[in-house]
Amino acid sequence: MFRSCLTRIPRTYRASTSIRQRIPGVFVLPSTSTHSIRPNPFRPVSTTSSRILTTMGPTIKLSSGHEMPQVGFGLWKVDNVVAADTVYNAIKVGYRLFDGACDYGNEKECGEGVARAIKEGLVTRDELFITSKLWPVFEDGDKVEPAIRRSLSDWGLEYFDLYLIHFPGALKYVDPAVRYPPGWHYDGKSEVVRSNTPMHVTWAAMESVVDKGLARSIGVSNFQAQLIYDMLRYARIPPAALQIEHHPYLVQQELLNLCKTEGIAVTAYSSFGPASFLTFGFKHAHALVPLMEDELIVELAKKYGKEPSQILLRWATQRGLAVIPKTSRQAVMAQNLECTGFDLAQDDIDKITAKDVGSIRFNQPSNYFDTDKFWIFG
Repeated sequence: MFRSCLTRIPRTYRASTSIRQRIPGVFVLPSTSTHSIRPNPFRPVSTTSSRILTTMGPTIKLSSGHEMPQVGFGLWKVDNVVAADTVYNAIKVGYRLFDGACDYGNEKECGEGVARAIKEGLVTRDELFITSKLWPVFEDGDKVEPAIRRSLSDWGLEYFDLYLIHFPGALKYVDPAVRYPPGWHYDGKSEVVRSNTPMHVTWAAMESVVDKGLARSIGVSNFQAQLIYDMLRYARIPPAALQIEHHPYLVQQELLNLCKTEGIAVTAYSSFGPASFLTFGFKHAHALVPLMEDELIVELAKKYGKEPSQILLRWATQRGLAVIPKTSRQAVMAQNLECTGFDLAQDDIDKITAKDVGSIRFNQPSNYFDTDKFWIFG
């Protein structure tokens, strides 16, 4: 499963004639000073800078040419009061990728944690990989640039390493002066109002933020196959990454197959399944066995001498995906970061994958509120 080092190379891509040295655990792509190559995003590769390689750990080469750490730190539901300290402590532990979003409402505090770490010499900006996301109410073409500039200002940064469209389906614009983050509802209560902006308009605006140096790479989140195929027909800059809910209960194998073929790196969120959604009272989250208590996962944790969380993360990373777990405990931060330091037997990977239910999805709008106008996973 995703074992090859490179995907099929389209005619428009040409490989360099020299191969750099192989480093244990990673595959270094050829030098591409005069040529370009489409990498396999499902295989970690090294960076070209020895210092950045040391600090980032295993990385995935994006189609944009930039390196993305394979193990990052997710910032969803990180409380504003502790966000700055959490980010700072995660940097001390060794994290270099931080996955944020306008909608999380904590970008300013997360930026303060980054600024503190840089000021104290723990890390440089070039050694970090910061992701943010465009919320649906800002998907109108003329609202994309102001939205990314607002997020950059909150973070205290000049550019994002990766900027994603958070969800497909533009919603009616809400001025940040009225409410920020704006949430799903136009009136702030219950009214969901769609915008008429088509995706190609939004994507053209996303491409423009790359042209202006506001983002180094762009991608999408929570997109399904049909929309991605459509985007690839008109995209001047193809999406470098896709972020999706991915865990043993929701594998989405065909979507992964698409991304492997098209050179799109995949980041898995909610790697521990229902654990992140129990606080919302989702009935299907409470009905399922928590993955970290699942009999197979617990059995494999004992077999490999690891924590159940590490087994779940390694199941994803060994199959070539990036992961973005979070925790406030520094000891667990270190455990999660070490999830690429061992290998699972292929038979064990297959057993975990076989737990796929297929129809179990936690992070979708209709789970959070009643709506008849926003069925994006239909």
